[in-house]
Amino acid sequence: MSENRQNVLSMQNVVMQFGGVRAIDELSLDVNKGEIVALIGPNGAGKTTAFNCITGIYTPTSGEVSFNGKNLKGNSPDEITKLGIARTFQNIRLFSNLTVFDNVLIAKHLRAKDNVFTATLRLNRAEEKRMREETAQLLKEQGLYELKDEIASSLPYGLQRHLEIARALATQPELLLLDEPAAGMNPQETQELTDFIVKIRDQYKLSIFMIEHHMDLVMQISERIYVLNFGKLIAQGTPDEIQSNPEVIEAYLGGSEDA
Repeated sequence: MSENRQNVLSMQNVVMQFGGVRAIDELSLDVNKGEIVALIGPNGAGKTTAFNCITGIYTPTSGEVSFNGKNLKGNSPDEITKLGIARTFQNIRLFSNLTVFDNVLIAKHLRAKDNVFTATLRLNRAEEKRMREETAQLLKEQGLYELKDEIASSLPYGLQRHLEIARALATQPELLLLDEPAAGMNPQETQELTDFIVKIRDQYKLSIFMIEHHMDLVMQISERIYVLNFGKLIAQGTPDEIQSNPEVIEAYLGGSEDA
């Protein structure tokens, strides 16, 4: 299934050490073009640390993280976003006092072609107009346009999560990292999110790598799953293979579900 696809993300023998603790221990994994891949594991497994190594928040102690064959070491989070990796967070990080429209517009500015010179001479009006038009179009595509003037913090939780993903899409990513997108959602909202993730993967030709504790969501849409426990990769495979893996079952019986 994934063997014939182009590799997008690769982590090779990644170690992330904090003092005497190895939060990530010789982790190797990959995500291929167009895939939905999940990273799961019990509390303290190192999942969010792995995301932080990918997005430049942490620089791995050793090993290599590459995106489309480019080593990401030394790149800042902003630079990595410009390369084509976008991320959401377990705890929603919207500009809570700004409107829905402005939250997405700010993300669009990351792709702006203007510079200090053009901005100073007010020569960037066409660029600003283009970004505002693209923001409006994205909000229409995501069913959020009617809410464009609403303050982000006033939205129901599920819509705030939807807006955060829309803001990530505004950076025109090739790879989208979702950190527990279903956190705090009820079963109906989780199913709607499940359908939504598949929809945006297809609509925007994305590769999606997600951390998630809702196993119904993971098993329904993931093509491959990696399982971490205490920083080590203990299993990888299809949903069916993971569900029947004794080591995975033991890891989950021994831990609580948290990042």
